[in-house]
Amino acid sequence: MTEISARDRKGTKGVSPKGTASKSATLATRVLELVASGQASSRAELAQLLGTAPSTISLTVAELVERGLIAEEGTQSSTGGRPRRVLRAGSTDEYAVGADVGGRHARIGVVLPGNGVRDVANVSFEIADGPEAALPRLAEHLESLAEQRGRDRLRGVGLSLPGPVDVAAGAVVLPSRMPGWNRFPVAAWLEERFGVPAVVDNDANCMAVGEQSVRPAEHRRTITVKIGSAIGAGVIIDGHLYRGATGAAGDITHIRIDSGADIPCSCGNTGCLETVASGAALVRILRERGLDVTSTEDVVQLATDADPEATRAVRRAGEHLGQVLAANVNFFNPDAVYLGGILSTLEPFVAAVRSRLYDSCHPLVTEHLTIERAVLGADAGLAGVGLFALQRALARALGDAGGTGADRFHTLTPPRSG
Repeated sequence: MTEISARDRKGTKGVSPKGTASKSATLATRVLELVASGQASSRAELAQLLGTAPSTISLTVAELVERGLIAEEGTQSSTGGRPRRVLRAGSTDEYAVGADVGGRHARIGVVLPGNGVRDVANVSFEIADGPEAALPRLAEHLESLAEQRGRDRLRGVGLSLPGPVDVAAGAVVLPSRMPGWNRFPVAAWLEERFGVPAVVDNDANCMAVGEQSVRPAEHRRTITVKIGSAIGAGVIIDGHLYRGATGAAGDITHIRIDSGADIPCSCGNTGCLETVASGAALVRILRERGLDVTSTEDVVQLATDADPEATRAVRRAGEHLGQVLAANVNFFNPDAVYLGGILSTLEPFVAAVRSRLYDSCHPLVTEHLTIERAVLGADAGLAGVGLFALQRALARALGDAGGTGADRFHTLTPPRSG
């Protein structure tokens, strides 16, 4: 679950009435984010996570229930004492729609408060067509989901994109292989189309947040890597998504690999990780070796069928990724490394990454390190961007109801850990 900083645990002695009101709004924001992401479902859990007196939590929850931002219903068993009332973000019927976009397709679905993903489908999406042509077609699919579930209960919409994203602007910035998308106001376009709060984020960040929401509480520092046609990573530090100074944290794709020194990369340099370990790189490598492949899916199929050339190339790609991750793991010392994306479905690839990490990292770093596939699989990115959308909607509602910091969730705090 979300780790609360020492700053949030400080008492309120000597605080002026104005400061007290500000702290009250901040506490309401924290309560909302924990309940919206499924990290806390009772007042007792909120009090424990936030280090706040149960009486204070009860007052805050009561106010949010009165405003309709939190629903309290049913009971859940507890270890002794009275059964606990179950907390949910808003109405149980409220939801967000989201899409995790790739180069040729998008995974769409409905995301419920507490991490539930429903009505998932893969639809065609040509990112090379540009936003003016591609977004309306995708919006039609999302609107169909909303109509089926009840448009009046739609609270947010989210889009996970395979490029660097300026979260505040809701736009992709200097992406590769995304003609026409640079600085296009995607979030604003979605808000105008759907009439609800919208969010846009990087696909690896969304995958990291979605995966983190269902992982053990003790895994508070993690690296989640998405390996598909391209490569990206999302970094969680003490339960918070770390974006870096300019939002580029986790961009391991342009770290140079010695064996790829002469291969040009879309960034303008040569020998980047993307040129030797991504799905696009594997397509190029296998075509050069005479195999009939046109997509990452073709590579995966060949490796699944134990084609020796494909298996060797996939294993080598895993070794390259492991080399880059080893430097980051030694530096960061995370609790876990999660692997997602289509190439993570291949055991030779995962085994090669794991082997390289154990070979190249200090034993103290790998002693308790978890290295495994994302348990949410292909739904991790969709779950993450859906949670972001719900959090943004709740934060906006809190602001409309007289709170402060209406857009703090999406930029500051991801779903659970710690």
